[in-house]
Amino acid sequence: MRECSLTIRRSALLNNVAVLRHCMPNSRLLAMVKADAYGHGINQLATWLTPVVDGFGVAFLEEALALRAAGVRIPIAVMEGVFTAEELAQAAQAELQLVVHSLEQVELLTEADPQGLAVMVWLKVNTGMNRLGLRPVDALRAYQRLHVLAGVSRIGLMTHFAAADELDSMLTDAQIGRFRALHEALNREQGSVLSDSLANSAAILAWPETAGEWVRPGIALYGSSPFVDQSAAFFGLQPVMTMRSRVIAIQSVSAGETVGYGATWTATQASQIAVVAVGYGDGYPRHARTGTPVLINGQRCALVGRVSMDMITVDLGETFAQVGDEAVLWGDGLDIDEVARFAGTISYELCCRVTHRPKRIYID
Repeated sequence: MRECSLTIRRSALLNNVAVLRHCMPNSRLLAMVKADAYGHGINQLATWLTPVVDGFGVAFLEEALALRAAGVRIPIAVMEGVFTAEELAQAAQAELQLVVHSLEQVELLTEADPQGLAVMVWLKVNTGMNRLGLRPVDALRAYQRLHVLAGVSRIGLMTHFAAADELDSMLTDAQIGRFRALHEALNREQGSVLSDSLANSAAILAWPETAGEWVRPGIALYGSSPFVDQSAAFFGLQPVMTMRSRVIAIQSVSAGETVGYGATWTATQASQIAVVAVGYGDGYPRHARTGTPVLINGQRCALVGRVSMDMITVDLGETFAQVGDEAVLWGDGLDIDEVARFAGTISYELCCRVTHRPKRIYID
């Protein structure tokens, strides 16, 4: 039996929640579980997270409805919002919170029949990300239109950072300033404090001034660092996902011989090459370059040659191994962020691109 697998650890997930809560203890935690909980398996992770977080964040309506169908009753916020009257009705029936980031969505709510409609709205402010959101002056006008609608039960204010993973980012300072100015103006106008949400994973860990009523951790929940120069372990985060497989063959190659498609790696000396049963068909990055670390029996070895659909080849160096021995591709003992750098990508992509082939094993 092919033994490529993902081990998903509940204890690591709960540890990461505790770390994030410690950073911003007075904030409510909206756990980002979009994209199948970053490839970890939404149904199982929702079960684990529901008792320890305050709500979930998803990308689009179908993800939210699937959670409701699975029995999740805590708040769910839809980050892209809805785009049609039918979607709005579905969201209201499912008691979802909706992000409103465009004038078209403001119009959708304005024109909706308020009968049976009672949705909480997160008004998204474009403070410098320039992806989704209304610029502050337009957000102010949108708020004035939305807060009088019978179908809108409550309004919060939200923004998203473009460069919170850069600790000296002047843009982040500017974004905070723009958001706070609008938030304070609306608070004065309404005579009450609006719910606010600014902080993503990087901001929670490194920008304490971004604490709001709600924070929205994503990648840090899963044990990866949002920073290039600071490891997950530095913050006390633990990897939730470990990708494992086994050695299925060992080849002895002589100096001058090549390995793999395209003959891109040439042995400079007699070498033992372990063939590990994992490849891009499983979600291992095809562009992982020679030198990418792989743990064989707990020892660091180096990927050599091209990644194939079903296999990789690993130079054992001084490590002894035999067929059937364990290989760790990332996770326990091998930082996923390091592997991602060797592949020219980020840990988010590695987690999200794991295919259905590896067996998922959920453990405490």
